[in-house]
Amino acid sequence: MAKELLKGNNAIAEAAIRAGVEAYFGYPITPQTELLEHMAARMPALGRTFVQAESEVAAINMVYGAACTGKRVMTTSSSPGVSLMMEGLSYIAGTEVPMVLVNVMRGGPGLGNIAPSQADYHQMVHGGGHGDYHPIVLAPASVQEAIDITVLAFDLAEKYRTIAVVLADGSIGQMMEPAELPPMAELKKHLPHWAVTGEPGRARRLLTSIYLNPDDEEVTNMRLLNRWMSIRENEVRWKEYFLEDAEYVVVGFGTAGRVALSAVRAARAEGIKVGLFRPITLSPFPEAQLKEIAAVSEGMLVVEMNAGQMLDDVKLATEGLLPVEFYGRLGGVVPFPDEILGEIKRLAAGPIPNQNGHARQRWLERLALIKERD
Repeated sequence: MAKELLKGNNAIAEAAIRAGVEAYFGYPITPQTELLEHMAARMPALGRTFVQAESEVAAINMVYGAACTGKRVMTTSSSPGVSLMMEGLSYIAGTEVPMVLVNVMRGGPGLGNIAPSQADYHQMVHGGGHGDYHPIVLAPASVQEAIDITVLAFDLAEKYRTIAVVLADGSIGQMMEPAELPPMAELKKHLPHWAVTGEPGRARRLLTSIYLNPDDEEVTNMRLLNRWMSIRENEVRWKEYFLEDAEYVVVGFGTAGRVALSAVRAARAEGIKVGLFRPITLSPFPEAQLKEIAAVSEGMLVVEMNAGQMLDDVKLATEGLLPVEFYGRLGGVVPFPDEILGEIKRLAAGPIPNQNGHARQRWLERLALIKERD
């Protein structure tokens, strides 16, 4: 198929439709509203279910009910809207039914703004609701990758009977790029063996997340954990750029990783041997791969559009094998390549004895600039 000029939100929505989503429930919130609007036009026209719920709380519980039927279901939202879905997400995880959530992140905390941010990392990777479970979290860095990851999310959710999250940001949702959509998949003809159904001749099934007996709850938790171990072993995804001879490594996901790649290319042009490691699965995190790279590198720079949330996972993965620096922009500000290039040069200039002191100094410098501007 030929490439089309597509907006990220619309591309994700159409990719989900072509992946066979049969029911969508959502509530409008920027910067992902075009995604819901695309679904509103396309789903009824195809004879599929679209409901604009009265709230995000209602939407996620509608998803919960529909997911129990074994159909492909999804919802989309943005940061504070996703916060309202936390209880429902945990019930879905505890009931072991598949679903896809798209979170197009915006600036926060609080109501924040509609600018792109990556501050929902902890919410999705280390949160996602109460209890012991792990969602699969995938982070695209382009419109094409958002399309591909959306299709993959449905496959992974069904394969492991779990929640799969497409974690994008306002930049990915709002940008327009040439991209290729997949062909329209046939809708599933047969329901999975675990699904709730009213079909004659099939035994009644009960799906629940309530296990009042602690021993029963532990068995469920162990089953979820065993499934998660299989996901960690088989579903880790990442991309590498210029790492063959790299002495220094930049780590960034999504838009931050994309901007960092421009900075890495500029640094290479100036003779600095630096490469980029871009995690695609934030959960499961590519720990082993990052540790292997850290063992043969001299320094690492983590770049995020937040205050350093993935930074903790990078430090845990690298286990003190090398200095790890951080550069972040907050509140919906997207860094420029020149900013990251400057940090790469700092890193390449030599080891910094006091990592925490250096990071604190960089924040103080930023605050000084903000005060001057105000």
